[in-house]
Amino acid sequence: MSDMIRNVYCVGRNYGLHAAELGNAVPESPMIFTKPTYAIVPMDGGAIELPGGQGELHFETELVLHVGKAYRPGASVDELVDRMTLGIDFTLRDVQSEIKKKGYPWLPAKGFLRSAPIGAWRPFPGTAAVEAGDFTLRRNGSVAQHGRPADMIFGLQTLVDFIGTHFGLGEGDVIFTGTPAGVAAVNDGDAFELLWGEEPVGAFRAALR
Repeated sequence: MSDMIRNVYCVGRNYGLHAAELGNAVPESPMIFTKPTYAIVPMDGGAIELPGGQGELHFETELVLHVGKAYRPGASVDELVDRMTLGIDFTLRDVQSEIKKKGYPWLPAKGFLRSAPIGAWRPFPGTAAVEAGDFTLRRNGSVAQHGRPADMIFGLQTLVDFIGTHFGLGEGDVIFTGTPAGVAAVNDGDAFELLWGEEPVGAFRAALR
């Protein structure tokens, strides 16, 4: 099984309360954007260097899926996805606000180096088990975000079908499935820990440069 990541798909505004906290409308179909593979970096307990001096940098905790087989119409999530983890979609929020006003692509705000840290991969237990689960982000020991995949606006099967049909989906692709409410600005030295249920998935410290 290859560990090479091919395409990094991300889903925007997939939890109603998160859309509301940023004053955004809920989309009528999945809102998909991408990040370069260079955005991916493992959470290994050490420091991750992130951009400072460009306005607020926000954390967005997300369930991340790893695709093990090429998409075909009618294929289920359980057939296609072989692994899962948790990750963070870091966002330069002030940069994003400015480029949205101008109608420019989100890449400068979403696709910078190390903007998508991920935890350790674990076997995908099936859609039903994932939708019954929950995940948590702790910042400096306190709960900052808590999410339940069951609360997604567009569920896992909808996301896989939409991405597979419109953009293609194959072995080695990953999907960041959207963030719940609670996003906030990162401070230099913040310590983050991600948990699936009560099980640690990854940890790191933010180093703003």
